[in-house]
Amino acid sequence: MSIVVFVEDWNGAYKKASFEAVGYAKNWASMIGAKVIAVTSSEAPAAELADYGADHCIQISLGQTAMGIAGQLEALSADASGVVIAGTSLGRSVAPALAAIKESALSTNTISLPLGTSPLQVKRGAFSSKGIETIELSGASPIISFVPNSIGIENASGEGVIESQEIPATELLQVVGTEVASGKVALPEAEAVVSAGRGLKGPENWGMIEELAEVLGAATACSKPVSDIGWRPHSEHVGQTGIQVNPNLYIAIGISGAIQHLAGVSASKTIVVVNTDPEAPFFKAADYGIVGDAFEVVPKLVNALRAFKAAS
Repeated sequence: MSIVVFVEDWNGAYKKASFEAVGYAKNWASMIGAKVIAVTSSEAPAAELADYGADHCIQISLGQTAMGIAGQLEALSADASGVVIAGTSLGRSVAPALAAIKESALSTNTISLPLGTSPLQVKRGAFSSKGIETIELSGASPIISFVPNSIGIENASGEGVIESQEIPATELLQVVGTEVASGKVALPEAEAVVSAGRGLKGPENWGMIEELAEVLGAATACSKPVSDIGWRPHSEHVGQTGIQVNPNLYIAIGISGAIQHLAGVSASKTIVVVNTDPEAPFFKAADYGIVGDAFEVVPKLVNALRAFKAAS
């Protein structure tokens, strides 16, 4: 028996969410006496995956699209007891495609390790993460797509056997060009996110947001209206229709907190809100709130953080 886990990398290094995925697979595999098979195209050391529980690491040349990758994973998981895929931007496309090909049960937005295995039982976020439901997945080889940063990473010992395979990808689409953001913290992987909205009044004022993010080692993000009017790129849009983030710290500056935005950030461990309107909906979801002008508050935060880091 085996649990197959899809492993992603970023700029030649494994993503944090991939270590979390391997750890999830290891927990599940331990419950049923199975091995963990990690599938990756990365040339990063397989020993890193073994540290989180991978028994076998299969290195293949992955397809260019979610459907192509799903077809490859279907071939590698034909006899598997289950499949684990992190709910990253790519993973959220690969998982349903794989479920359709395999005709397997799929749990998306999963937020717990397996509660039971006969049948597989997990908890998942529902109703835009406003509720939590416990579900059972029936049938052979169920698929788990979990929310990154919701399970945590644990070290576990795996055998770390490495092998290479050639599995051609059947592509329905052809990728003719890509643009990859570089030199920034990837939003889905970020431990901290500094996000801003129309309260900043214009794109020329984003310098202080980037400065705060730099001090915190955070990623920058924005609300949907900001990306829609072209102040910031769509790759920074977080929310129900954008990127869903689950950082340890989410700072929202000049964002009112519409339900669509909250749906994409509500899983954050700690939410800090800065807004001039004390009645802004975001304050109801915040762990900490500052009623004040961002143009006064943010520079003070930056100075205070720099002074703290210098003193440390």
